Amino acid sequence: MSELDSVAGYKDVFTGSRDAPPPEAGAAAIKPVSAPELKTLAGVAVGTLVIAALYFGQQVLIPITLAVMLSFVLSPVVNLLQRLRLWRAPAVMLTVLAALGVLGLVGTLIGSQAASLTANAPQYAQTIEAKVQGVQGYAVSRLASLSKEFGSGRQSGPRPSAAAPSGTGAAPAGNGQRRPIPVEVVQDSTSPFTIAKTVLEPILGPLETTVIVLIVAIFVLMQKEDLRDRFIRVFGSSDLHRTTRALDDAGQRLSKYFLSQLAVNACFGVVIGLGLWAIGIPSPAMWGVMAGLLRFVPYIGSFLAAVAPAALGAAVDPGWGMTLEVVALFAVIEPLTGYVVEPLLYGHSTGLSPVSVIVSAIFWTWLWGPIGLIMSTPLTLCLVVMGRHVKSLEFFDVLLGDRPALTPVESFYQRILANNPDEALAQAETLLTDRPLVAYYDGVVLEGLKLAVEDEARGTIDPASATRMTRSMLSVINDLQSYAPRDAAATVPGRVICVAGHGVFDEAVTAMLVQLLGQRGIDARSVADAAVSRETIATLDVTDVGVIAISYLEVTGSPARLRYLIRRLRARAPAARIVVGLWPQGEAALSDTAIQHALGADHYAGSLGQAVDQIAETDAAVTTRAA
Repeated sequence: MSELDSVAGYKDVFTGSRDAPPPEAGAAAIKPVSAPELKTLAGVAVGTLVIAALYFGQQVLIPITLAVMLSFVLSPVVNLLQRLRLWRAPAVMLTVLAALGVLGLVGTLIGSQAASLTANAPQYAQTIEAKVQGVQGYAVSRLASLSKEFGSGRQSGPRPSAAAPSGTGAAPAGNGQRRPIPVEVVQDSTSPFTIAKTVLEPILGPLETTVIVLIVAIFVLMQKEDLRDRFIRVFGSSDLHRTTRALDDAGQRLSKYFLSQLAVNACFGVVIGLGLWAIGIPSPAMWGVMAGLLRFVPYIGSFLAAVAPAALGAAVDPGWGMTLEVVALFAVIEPLTGYVVEPLLYGHSTGLSPVSVIVSAIFWTWLWGPIGLIMSTPLTLCLVVMGRHVKSLEFFDVLLGDRPALTPVESFYQRILANNPDEALAQAETLLTDRPLVAYYDGVVLEGLKLAVEDEARGTIDPASATRMTRSMLSVINDLQSYAPRDAAATVPGRVICVAGHGVFDEAVTAMLVQLLGQRGIDARSVADAAVSRETIATLDVTDVGVIAISYLEVTGSPARLRYLIRRLRARAPAARIVVGLWPQGEAALSDTAIQHALGADHYAGSLGQAVDQIAETDAAVTTRAA
């Protein structure tokens, strides 16, 4: 292979054009006009249809969704009974009966406690009425005093005399005779069937929904594996691994979320009930149960649960002390539960961002009413899990999930592109808490610079913007000097120079390389590309230079430039060893020994860490040979 052929192959390695056919002579290089994204439009149409189906089909979908959610709650109990050598059918029936028993006990408790309140209802009404009158009297007296203060400086004129009232014996308008009021006697035609319908109709709807939910939940628990296999067959038979992971992730997350919330809210209700009993609120058990149930409603459930006990405290206590104690109880217990107990129990690991919880609560409440508000968090969690495993639904994870929307590389590049070095420095300090500086430079900054090179090649970054970005990156690198302290005792000055490549971003990479070498005790100096041109290389000071490191981030443009640069440096400093950092695709270049011989360098590196190691080894060898 000739030298020119090697260089041509080197160019093909970095440009990726080895297999691409050359354009025809005279062909117009005009980019065709792109048509609208039909896939995006189809996605919007499908989303609209799904939302419409959810809205108009809520009578069918709500019971099914509630049944599926209930199956997630009861599934761990069924699995526990099966591990105790109980068959699935008895385990399911026993679990469902236990759940019904708990619900019955809760309903009985609420009913008996509510009935006990009715005996003292007149007394509570009198207390409330007395407090309302007291508040009204205070407000009226206060307004009167304010009116007297504001009107004391005004002179009041004589009031106009009121019109004389008409005599009681005045005849009414018209012909002087009163018109008779028509009275119609209507027979009471209410039948027993109508009365029964009026009484039972509000009960039949919830009872019917409850029966449907229980039947569907029993079916789901009995046929769990069969339903899973059918779902995989329909939606994920082409990728069993991904589908299985998605189902397992969704099941574990939902079961953990439901059980954790059930335990936390039950404990919350118990504590609230005991606190209300200590304060002296009547029927504290009922209010504790209501507090635990209402806390399933995101954000506002606890506040709603505090309204009734506070109002009852105002009705029981002639003063306001009991009401203030109830408010203080909820104001203390709710933050402790939300910010201490829940993070310790499951670390808020639902995978949802706080904004998505609020938005989903609004959306599902608009769609399905109060039931949608209660189910908003688990339904949104299902969407996030699907977005993490299904590529076409990834936008759910981006919009609703708690994971960062941008990778560290993208985040760094965005901050540099926006000319915001302060935020880039803040991100760097956060990442440097668990990684060394060289790993941050290689894994984040260098990868971000590759994105910048690609955008510059496409023409989206003009030279002025590239220069501004370089200044931002240099300021970040200078501020990170504290993470790369120099070893002054081991420093050997003047033996290594780092030459920046032709690209505008090579200066930043060279600054990083010099900083990392200083951390290793090697006092390197940076040399700009203009100082090694044909016209100025004769003035380059290479006294006692043992190693020359070349940083080339944009080698794709002209590989010949790098080859001739190495030749000029070799002629200027024949005894120096030359190390080339091939940052775009260093690993690919390192695999081709013909490229190395064609360029004429001594060593090649594909990362800053590798370059620092090679320069340190080469400098040590040169120092030992000179000694």
